Amino acid sequence: MTIDQFNFAGKKAFVRVDFNVPLDENFNITDDTRMRAALPTLKKILADGGSIIIGSHLGRPKGVTDKFSLKHILKHLSELLGVEVQFANDCMGEEAAVKAAALKPGEVLLLENLRFYAEEEGKPRGLADDATDEEKAAAKKAVKESQKEFTKKLASYADCYVNDAFGTAHRAHASTALIAQYFDKDHKMFGYLMEKEVKAVDKVLNDIHRPFTAIMGGSKVSSKIEIIENLLNKVDNLIIAGGMTYTFTKAMGGKIGLSICEDDKLDLALDLMKKAKDKGVNLVLAVDAKVADSFSNDANTKFCDVNDIPDGWEGLDIGPKTEELFANVIKGSKTILWNGPTGVFEFENFTHGSRAVADAIVEATKNGAFSLVGGGDSVACINKFGLAKEVSYVSTGGGALLEAIEGKVLPGIAAING
Repeated sequence: MTIDQFNFAGKKAFVRVDFNVPLDENFNITDDTRMRAALPTLKKILADGGSIIIGSHLGRPKGVTDKFSLKHILKHLSELLGVEVQFANDCMGEEAAVKAAALKPGEVLLLENLRFYAEEEGKPRGLADDATDEEKAAAKKAVKESQKEFTKKLASYADCYVNDAFGTAHRAHASTALIAQYFDKDHKMFGYLMEKEVKAVDKVLNDIHRPFTAIMGGSKVSSKIEIIENLLNKVDNLIIAGGMTYTFTKAMGGKIGLSICEDDKLDLALDLMKKAKDKGVNLVLAVDAKVADSFSNDANTKFCDVNDIPDGWEGLDIGPKTEELFANVIKGSKTILWNGPTGVFEFENFTHGSRAVADAIVEATKNGAFSLVGGGDSVACINKFGLAKEVSYVSTGGGALLEAIEGKVLPGIAAING
């Protein structure tokens, strides 16, 4: 069942969203992108004449805490929807059940943070550091057993289930995967955001127009190993950027000064280079770097060859030769995946490389390429440069997107697709 095929008139919909938005010290929302991303789904349900029970998490609470209460987003959510959103201060309490039951068409109820309950994630809490394996196993079993009741209660509030939380699709949590089993295939569906995410990932992995180029940034090879290995079976060009650069450079015998490096992953870097060569993949590495004499925006800087960085200096971005090298590969591509900046883009003086990559992706997109930008920092990057609307798709899911690219089945998607 798709959301467009379903008529929500007179129906109560439990909608799992990802309203895990950043708040400042005064609980003001500093970026409401995730909230706005869910609006088309929520507004479709209301326009049909349905009512909505919204479930979400906020942060990583280890129990009930005001800091992570969803009441802080209530006012803004009401403004975005143009409806006075009701609030249940305990997603499991009697108040939640009573308010959900009383919902009339056009009304919206926001439940308190689902992760205030350990049952949402299915992980025990409050175990002593010296707990025995038996105690850990018993605690885990107890949470799993109570998780069923937790999930059943959430499902009981509604007539249908809509998952619009791609950011948590890689988690087999109560509200993202388990709840779907309480609804038949005609009463569970993806929201519009989730549909778009699933299509974008499917396009970049299964509907490839070549050449296909992936740009992988990030500081650690170890955290990207599975993604890189999966991509080597799919891409024509793999650009390695960010801190990972220096692990590869050192593995090849280069001098990297104080640059970040995983010394225990040098063999892995060489192994990945060999795999790329064997598969005919063009592995593109930086040739020069913008180096600094300290990890600071105000550090002294200069450009040098990436394999000849002086002692006491560290690479914090790519240099102009690498910018041109990367840009030429990107501009000649028809499918592009960007995950991770080229340098420490949080420092204004080290954004230039990431901007060059972003500009090249925008140019390629204008020339007909499909471009997908996703995973934490690259999304922050493309937003910082004001270029989000100039690429094909910007994913809201960090971990979920990366696991999908690794080739893993995401529980939140499998729960709907079967």
